[in-house]
Amino acid sequence: MTAPRHPTLDEIRAARQRLAPLLARTPLVHFDLGLPDRKIFLKLETFSPIGAFKIRPALNAVLTRDPAALRNGVATISSGNMAYGMAWAARHVGVPMAAYMYADAPRTKIEGVQKLGGEVRFISHETWWQYITDAERPDISELVINPVTDQAVLAGNGTIGMEIVEDLPDVDCVLTPYGGSSLTSGVASAVKAIRPQAKILAVEGEHAAPVTASLASGRVEEVETTPAFIKSIGGPSLLPQMWPLVRSLIDGAAVVTLAQVVEAMQLLFTRAKVVAEGAGAASLAAALTSPHATGNVVCVISGGNIDAEDYIQVLRGEIPPP
Repeated sequence: MTAPRHPTLDEIRAARQRLAPLLARTPLVHFDLGLPDRKIFLKLETFSPIGAFKIRPALNAVLTRDPAALRNGVATISSGNMAYGMAWAARHVGVPMAAYMYADAPRTKIEGVQKLGGEVRFISHETWWQYITDAERPDISELVINPVTDQAVLAGNGTIGMEIVEDLPDVDCVLTPYGGSSLTSGVASAVKAIRPQAKILAVEGEHAAPVTASLASGRVEEVETTPAFIKSIGGPSLLPQMWPLVRSLIDGAAVVTLAQVVEAMQLLFTRAKVVAEGAGAASLAAALTSPHATGNVVCVISGGNIDAEDYIQVLRGEIPPP
């Protein structure tokens, strides 16, 4: 697999021009909590057509491909939202789509893919991780777009960072939930290019924190993971191909507990009437607890696709089961 590079501002601008006719700009709103040392803003990717940021990278990746390469359709590997975004993109250009997902992915995401005409192919967690880390899949007839390392994916995610700095030129800190790194790396590439003094913090859950371990040791580390209701952040390790980008772009990591994520989800609902999934609220949880998140702090609320049963438990103050 070819190691990705920083998407340039020109590539990110081109991605935004490509996406603008199809996707409305998502809002950046002040979330006034009266904190003395930080002013929190929410970048609400929950307002996208699929309720998550992944529509940007999926659509940019499909629109940049030669139509001949898509003749057999497109495929991706996803815990949910990238599959959802790719199904939307594939339907837009009129090609078949397949998603490789694990069976305990949120039902709302599985059903979202299927309702858009995508085919869901279930694989084990171990196979799913192998597919993420190895883009060469000769056994798949469709064009496989890697949700982490694809260059057009990174540029599509960079449009979020560009919008943040345009809407808040004096941003001091941006927090993004960290899954495979495509969101964090894409956003950071844009923010650092325009406002290099802004800090980028990768947010992880206590159930799996490979970024924290890797930054501490200076090399890619494998960590123990525990099952959690948060499905789209936290893996056993960083993708080695992404390590150079992570090391050069982010300023640190913040680990949040599952209880803190639940509290952030409740806060988003009660104070802003925003429905966020666990990964989506993790950035707010970190903004409220990390000593490094000060000044003008932007939390990327990455998605709001959560199963109703889990969300009911969250609103009761309970941590949903894995």
